[in-house]
Amino acid sequence: MSQRTVYDKLWDSHLVQQNEDGSALLYIDRHILHEVTSPQAFEGLRIAGRKPWRLDTNLATPDHNISTDPAERAAGVAGIPDNTSRIQVQTLDDNCDHFGIKEFKMNEMGQGIVHVMGPELGATMPGLTVVCGDSHTATHGALACLAHGIGTSEVEHVLASQCLVTKKMKNMRVTVDGALGAGVTPKDVVLAIIAKIGTAGGNGHAIEFAGSVFSNMSIEGRMTVCNMAIEAGARVGLVAVDEKTIEYCRGRQFMPAGEMFEKAAEYWRTLMSDPDAMFDTEVHIDGNDIAPQVSWGTSPEMVIPVTGNIPRAEDQTDVVKQKGVERALEYMGLEGGAPISSVAVDRVFIGSCTNSRIEDMRAAAAVVEGRTVSDSIKQALVVPGSQMVKAQAEAEGLDKIFIEAGLDWREPGCSMCLAMNADKLGAGEHCASTSNRNFEGRQGNGGRTHLMSPEMAAAAAIAGHIVDVREFTGDQS
Repeated sequence: MSQRTVYDKLWDSHLVQQNEDGSALLYIDRHILHEVTSPQAFEGLRIAGRKPWRLDTNLATPDHNISTDPAERAAGVAGIPDNTSRIQVQTLDDNCDHFGIKEFKMNEMGQGIVHVMGPELGATMPGLTVVCGDSHTATHGALACLAHGIGTSEVEHVLASQCLVTKKMKNMRVTVDGALGAGVTPKDVVLAIIAKIGTAGGNGHAIEFAGSVFSNMSIEGRMTVCNMAIEAGARVGLVAVDEKTIEYCRGRQFMPAGEMFEKAAEYWRTLMSDPDAMFDTEVHIDGNDIAPQVSWGTSPEMVIPVTGNIPRAEDQTDVVKQKGVERALEYMGLEGGAPISSVAVDRVFIGSCTNSRIEDMRAAAAVVEGRTVSDSIKQALVVPGSQMVKAQAEAEGLDKIFIEAGLDWREPGCSMCLAMNADKLGAGEHCASTSNRNFEGRQGNGGRTHLMSPEMAAAAAIAGHIVDVREFTGDQS
């Protein structure tokens, strides 16, 4: 057999049928559901008189529509202020009860954002195919899974057949070598990658992230990077298995144990690209050159180092790019040529499936400890990604650090990542956000999003404007 990439190996081991038209039938090992994309799928099963093919491969939790306000959460589903959101969450509960699907309900230990709770519970493990009705399912590829989002009709198809009709993608490898400087995080790495290749750079590809920067990166950091592979145009992002992967998996709730775990780990160690495997596209980046990154515009590729100046439309040589910059500057209410650090922020959001894990909570807490949120900040939210993250953070006293500094410590959920619940921006408000998207209206109608790391967002909360976190840590070079 020819030399294969990790993606090739995962594809080959799950291929049920290859069709002449290029489409294929792929077996799905793990299906994670939430309240937004599942109601129509369950209704389709009812209308057709079908049942899920394998109950034990499905796992559900509410995340997008739930309130993160502690008082509202204490009232359960009835406490969700928006009627449509409340109906969606209740419908998920009812559907899972009816069909017998395991669900971690709103206030149960185990509940969380789908892409946080899945790996934490061990429901995601190396070698699996993982799907969810959410585009950021690529997150799970950090554990060497073939993981990607699917549409509502595909959710029904997977429930009914445990298979998915799809097409194989091309292989791309993004290699980042070197050493990251002080204050540079996995979020900065992936923003720098997107800035280099663009939001269409990964179109039609599965991206494997490789190189010394990823070898040295934590599993949680790899999840942040794989999460945003979708923002680079790819559907899949993944990292090969190493001993960090195996140790992360050990002892988790849904993982095999004892001898079975060791046998599984023996197979997992084969999930790396063969030495001479061919990639359709190769990208190389020097990690030494990456600085803390901030988005200034309305696309994840509109990113500059925090020490840089906002681009000017008249400096663009391409007419299309010039118009894009003009529109972005107008929407964001920014002046081209101004230092990005001059931009004041109204709100701060630390959370989302990109940056709401315990590692992120610790990093943000380290910045705000002993400091106070600026009086100019209207709201600074810290939203843990799961009940497990929340419990761990509180056991370490991180919640007290945030509260004493003037930030709001919330209940787990998607929160202000998207305007689908009570946490949202007002028109014209600027937000220092650790989420993954900065499209027009993403965090609220007319809201203006600046993507950055948890450390950078925490620093912005203290300063009241975008600021280089290295000024707070004494690592400014």
